[in-house]
Amino acid sequence: MPYQPIKRGVICPIVTPLKANGDINPDMIGPLVDFLIGKGVAGIYPLGSTGEGPLFTTAERKAVAAATVEAVAGRVPVIVHTGAMTSAETIELTRHAQSAGADAASVITPWYFMHNEAALEAHYRAVLEAAAGFPVWLYNLPKFANNNLSAALVTRLARDYENCVGLKDSSGDLLTMCAVNHLQDGRFNTAIGPDNLILAGLALGLDCSVSGNSNHFPEIVTGIHEAFHAGDLAAAQRLQRQLKAASDVIGSAGWLTAVKGVLAERGLPVGGVRPPMLRASEGVIRACIAQLRALKVDLSRV
Repeated sequence: MPYQPIKRGVICPIVTPLKANGDINPDMIGPLVDFLIGKGVAGIYPLGSTGEGPLFTTAERKAVAAATVEAVAGRVPVIVHTGAMTSAETIELTRHAQSAGADAASVITPWYFMHNEAALEAHYRAVLEAAAGFPVWLYNLPKFANNNLSAALVTRLARDYENCVGLKDSSGDLLTMCAVNHLQDGRFNTAIGPDNLILAGLALGLDCSVSGNSNHFPEIVTGIHEAFHAGDLAAAQRLQRQLKAASDVIGSAGWLTAVKGVLAERGLPVGGVRPPMLRASEGVIRACIAQLRALKVDLSRV
């Protein structure tokens, strides 16, 4: 079936379940995917920042990608994050995502070294050509990757490559997102990354959001989308404020370690985080959960 753009809804960048020894736990991918699809997410996005993708080996990333595609089983699109520091590894992971049956790949700018626009353009052209016929999203997160995708570069790539199908932007630059929202006669996907800007992005006509908080608060995030599209702006605003408050609690408790702690509270024991990330103490997690309950966040168990 030809690639179908995700023109509405929440794409969840799922966490990667780990065993007590730090190895990947593929047995928990299925229950997590089932939970999220049951809560109404429109797509599954493994191995991004929330999925700790850059902390895994190439072999581990391939294993997670394949296990995720198998667990989703065609119920929603799977967009595998395949970005890496080098063009060669990015191409290898992108081709693997295609062979594993993913619906698309997502490629962040190469990280650590600063690259000028010519270098970034050469990188993306190499990936898009190597993956000809396979849909590829561009992914902009300059805060982490140290390199920024300009609207001009996104426009050139979408113009020249039919398989350049979307942009996930986590920079917070809504002007860039609006500038590329019309590409490919509206078939080009635009997904807002920062959760605090979900409602703003929807109001500006962007398609969807890729929300890390949809792992553990899918009810809130999908609720923002549903209320907005139902024309209930007051409800969407209320949920956006609740998401901001809940997200602040998660951030103060250590972000990913707190995300996984909340998922365990909800009946999904997805383990700890990959070093050098630190796992929060049980006391910190319990305090985090108490604060979330005070905010009336739904933490019902699976």
